[in-house]
Amino acid sequence: MTITGFDALVCPLDGDRLQRHDASWRCSAGHNFDIARQGYVHLLPVQNKRSRDPGDSREMVAARTRFLQAGFYQALAAAVARAALEDLPADAPASCLDAGCGEGYYLRQLAVAARFGQPLALLGLDISKWAVLAAARADPRPTWVVASNARLPVPAQSMDRVLCLFGFPAYPEFARVLKPGGRLLLLDPGPAHLQELRELIYPELKPVNLEPTPVPEGFRRLREESITYPLVLQDEQAITDLLAMTPHLYRAGVAGRARVQALTRLALTVDARLSHLVLESRS
Repeated sequence: MTITGFDALVCPLDGDRLQRHDASWRCSAGHNFDIARQGYVHLLPVQNKRSRDPGDSREMVAARTRFLQAGFYQALAAAVARAALEDLPADAPASCLDAGCGEGYYLRQLAVAARFGQPLALLGLDISKWAVLAAARADPRPTWVVASNARLPVPAQSMDRVLCLFGFPAYPEFARVLKPGGRLLLLDPGPAHLQELRELIYPELKPVNLEPTPVPEGFRRLREESITYPLVLQDEQAITDLLAMTPHLYRAGVAGRARVQALTRLALTVDARLSHLVLESRS
């Protein structure tokens, strides 16, 4: 396989194409964005931040890294990789954006699954600098960018695949950057996802939404698949990491968190829905 970084970035300030010059990216208007020592570039202007340090914290990223590296979500990563590589020509270059890439686990698994000789240009993007830093340290081949899904720093019609995995979809932006016929893959929690954990920390669970993922404007649904399997966490560290990497850490009350943190073993259900959407050709 031939894995490279996606290099058709655009300036977040004026939309002009960025060109790489040694250790920075620059546009023709003179805006300059330095490449960090770890290999990523920060393309989130301060005026577009909603907080001083947006996105996942360093602690959340570390917890998710340990949990994913243990292989607990390997089946999800394999399903995403199969879907992303489906119908891509084996000998033609293709581009893939992971919008909300976190620490880069799913993009790395996609690179592993790619067929030998298949050229893939990969871009991982997240609003959390801690997540992107961890991703760049783990694999220098993709391009790693701190940016927002609301303003993707890539040209229109430049992506063959866009992944949004347990993330925050920005459908107009996804439609803008995908090529006609390009695919958007959404991974969302299913109705039983981590139900046993939720039962421990909440006094009452919200009603389950059994409706299919709505199809956004401009897209057509190819199919939706369910990925469900049992999971047993056998030690306190894995249980603590799972809680720390999810929004449940902040939504749960003190008593609920204490119940989870007292466990040494936890049997869970992993339940996710993978939606395959294709961008319709523009008229």
